[in-house]
Amino acid sequence: MAKKVGILFGMEDTFPWAFIDRVNELGKGEITAEPVLIDQLEQGADYGYAVIIDRISHDVPFYRAYLKNAALNGTYVINNPFWWSADEKFFNNALMTKLGIPLPKTVLLPSFERPSNTSETSFRNLKYPHNWEYIFDYIGFPAYMKPHDGGGWRNVYRVESPEDLWSKHSETEQLVMMVQEEIVFTDYYRVYCLGRKHVHIMPYEPRNPTHLRYATTHQTQGKELEKLLKTIHDYTILMNEALGYDFNTVEFAVRDGIPYAIDFCNPAPDADRNSVGEENFEWIVEHAAQFAIEKAKDYVPGEAHISWGTFVQDSMEK
Repeated sequence: MAKKVGILFGMEDTFPWAFIDRVNELGKGEITAEPVLIDQLEQGADYGYAVIIDRISHDVPFYRAYLKNAALNGTYVINNPFWWSADEKFFNNALMTKLGIPLPKTVLLPSFERPSNTSETSFRNLKYPHNWEYIFDYIGFPAYMKPHDGGGWRNVYRVESPEDLWSKHSETEQLVMMVQEEIVFTDYYRVYCLGRKHVHIMPYEPRNPTHLRYATTHQTQGKELEKLLKTIHDYTILMNEALGYDFNTVEFAVRDGIPYAIDFCNPAPDADRNSVGEENFEWIVEHAAQFAIEKAKDYVPGEAHISWGTFVQDSMEK
């Protein structure tokens, strides 16, 4: 019987179908791919997938429950739904400091509004007023303020002064925000990482309109470019090994020849042909299909196939 690879997705309409076609082509009847179809979800039931690529559960809690149940039955889920449920950007930044990855200076802010069902006495451990002077001196201006666990450039603010930060912070309600120094960059890169071993580095211009962000080239040239790309490659592998993500993008802003990790928690990254361009699209489809087939070949029904990063593995061993 053929082993099944499923893909769980939402509105995107180029990558999923191309991925399915490529797996079916490469699988030669021994491994087949299809959209995941859920008509019931019984606790503990095995719905027969060797591998599932998850592109949507961050927006649909029902799908996250489905994927955890699938992982319990031995499905290799890309990415690990248990870790992704617990993951957030501020912790990832803290982890990168232990790995020696260059980062923008970052601090975490208490939410502007108290969380629901809390009172003033819930915050007796939080010093008030907060040490704003230290934060402003440490981070400097301009700076960026973003949710500590968010994504997709939602609720991201550029702040020019303390007064501007306070004004925009008042709009964030119960979100916990982090503030980062602005990295004025000469080069910017978005990097696909598949299986923590396949790396594809793409020049990227986040200041361009969405459809033109990949329409840019390297400013750095020659041997300096070779050195820079090697560093970015090695950092990308190191970061994804620690985080445990099999399908991710990492973004680097280059200042004075140093690549600073800006955003590296994108477990359902953009893979749309219309935005990433034909060459990048072909790379991600081909390598995603190959990786899914590799994991499907390893699949044994009922055996656990949950993948963790080295941070979690090392912690468990200790």
